[in-house]
Amino acid sequence: MRIFIDADGCPVVDITVGEAVRHGISCVIVCDTSHEIEYEGAETVVVSQGRDSADLYIVNNISAGDLVITQDYGVAAMSLGKGAFVLDQNGREYTSSNIGVLLELRAIHAEIRRSRGKLKSSKKKRSHADDKHFEVSLRAILERSIADA
Repeated sequence: MRIFIDADGCPVVDITVGEAVRHGISCVIVCDTSHEIEYEGAETVVVSQGRDSADLYIVNNISAGDLVITQDYGVAAMSLGKGAFVLDQNGREYTSSNIGVLLELRAIHAEIRRSRGKLKSSKKKRSHADDKHFEVSLRAILERSIADA
């Protein structure tokens, strides 16, 4: 197992790298040239600045059993298709059971925005509880994959 982090704008890189090191798992941080992200215990891959550069790198380099940390539903769907585990920054695990609905919602929201409609924003400031929930979910996936190995 390797962990790939879609790191552009990801608030849980430090938690993920810490858990990877603690479990002795290789961790790859993927970001574009507009970010400088370096962590001891993780490899950083810098891709060209482009809309999907980091996403394509991740999808092209993961294998079944790897873990991907992303908030991008498209990356999540392609990663699931390759047999990877996928977790978002809030600790929600993407699965074959929930990804279809999430992709459909994304398409509906895009259509609303294209027609100049407004979507209610529910963004709230990230809390310590959000980080804790992510950490619990991350540990559960890591322990589950280690037990299966």
